[in-house]
This record gives sequence, C-alpha cells and structure tokens, in this order.
Amino acid sequence: MTEKELVRIAAEAKKNAYAPYSGFRVGAALVSGTGKIYTGANVENASHGAACCAERTAVFKAVSEGEREFVSIAIASDSDEYIFPCGICRQVLSEFANDHMKIICSKNNGEYKVYTLEELLPNAFRKRR
Repeated sequence: MTEKELVRIAAEAKKNAYAPYSGFRVGAALVSGTGKIYTGANVENASHGAACCAERTAVFKAVSEGEREFVSIAIASDSDEYIFPCGICRQVLSEFANDHMKIICSKNNGEYKVYTLEELLPNAFRKRR
C-alpha cells in the first residue's frame, strides 16, 4: 500500500463523517501491524465533548477487532491546509504504536507530508514496556 493510496482511502472515509456542527469532515485510514486497513470518520455530537475524531474512530474499530499494533495512518479533510491529528489522537496512537509510526498528513488536493509519531508527539507518555 503506497502512501498516496492510503491518502485516497482516508479521503473516501471522510464521506462518512457526521459533522453537522462544524461542517469539517475528516477521514482516516489506519494500517495495522498485520497489514489490515481500518477506516474512520469524525462523529460529532450536540454535546461537543462526546465527539470522536476520525483517527480515534479508526483506532477503536481496529482495537475492538483485536489489533494492538499500528504502523501508519493517513488523514484527509476538506481543508486546503495539511491536516494533523489532535493531541488526544496523538496520545491514543502512542498507546499502540512506536515512535517510528508514519503519520501521513494531507491537503484536500491529495498532497501530503509524512511525519513520524515521535516528531508529532516527542517524549510520549506511555506505559512501561
């Protein structure tokens, strides 16, 4: 799976976003250690704190199906700017990935940049291994 293909899958996933409050649709495509791809979209709620980001939706889907290790994630939105995972999503990703996990941040035109989890969340708070 190429990074470009993963961005395309994330862009497709954003079509399922439920964003009636912000109008900001986000999609994610997560690759597990076994190579399976899990998608997610943001799901908003009238009680804004009950919303869930696309990245966490994908992680929770994967974990609920037995996955415990992730190697990359692509994120897509309608924005002309690169989309990055929020702080909570970065922390959730760090629970199941090492510092070298690829995080592919894209623009709505398909352009993307690749970062590592360590670059976006240095000195991550993790359980002792």
